[in-house]
Amino acid sequence: MKPFVTAAAFILMLFHACVSATTSVLFIGNSFTYGYGSAAKFYAADSVTDLNNEGIGGVPALFKSFTEQAGLDYDVYLETRSGSALDFHLENKLAVIGTQPWDQVVMHGFSTLDSNKPGDPALLVETTVKMSTFLQKLNPNVEVFLTATWSRADLVYQADRHWSGTPIEKMALDVRAGYDKAAAAAPSVKAVNGVGEAWSRAMALGIADTNPYDGIEFGKVSLWSWDYYHASAYGYYLQALVVFGNLTGMDPRSLGDNECSGFELGMSRHEVNMLQQAAFEQLESENKVKAAPLILPKSVYPKHCGLSQPE
Repeated sequence: MKPFVTAAAFILMLFHACVSATTSVLFIGNSFTYGYGSAAKFYAADSVTDLNNEGIGGVPALFKSFTEQAGLDYDVYLETRSGSALDFHLENKLAVIGTQPWDQVVMHGFSTLDSNKPGDPALLVETTVKMSTFLQKLNPNVEVFLTATWSRADLVYQADRHWSGTPIEKMALDVRAGYDKAAAAAPSVKAVNGVGEAWSRAMALGIADTNPYDGIEFGKVSLWSWDYYHASAYGYYLQALVVFGNLTGMDPRSLGDNECSGFELGMSRHEVNMLQQAAFEQLESENKVKAAPLILPKSVYPKHCGLSQPE
């Protein structure tokens, strides 16, 4: 005689199956995703799957570390190419991207929206729609997140550039406006990762220097790498925090001052705390997360990530 399963029990079984299911996430991008110019590039590369077999860790590996510390089950993949926008991936990488249906995809274009027409979002909008349509064919329920990148110091503080002489925050806002247009044009886009605006908040909070060309102010960090174009480990770390909060709905501060990846990259607890705060404030301003900081009953020291994961 077959065992009888009530409707309620069946629903409960389905619920547990859904809760315990691993979430697959793919990062599509360029050097701004793979961490060029910083120690983040090859950080924890064995924790993620690089579909191009280049041994990259980068922002995807930081995101993976955050999810593990939060007790979440994510399989993280990446497909990146230096200097590329989404048109490159559409023309050359669909066979790689199409190897499986993805639950979530994080992607972005060129840092100026269009490498040939800085500030013009038309190409980004067009390619976002095309890539999102392709991703929906793999999984009709895919959630796409667009990453709006940061203000480039080299395009603000040097002469004869598109954003020369403007406030450092302006390029990030212009880039965000372009990504908002792209998101509005593609129904599968769930949200935009406001990374550039989080950078601006880190500057406003006093943890990040605003102009690397005149030196880094004492007690502050540079979010830019040596070329004042790409990010430093601090900048990529802040990017990963914003992505983590947007995709999971969790307050980045819930990772705590002793977050292990920051520790492994040489950051102080104060720096980790302030970067988490900047990410939180940006996410909260868009109603993406609710305040839930980690409050420890007593002070403890940070540990390496392998020693910090939940049992």
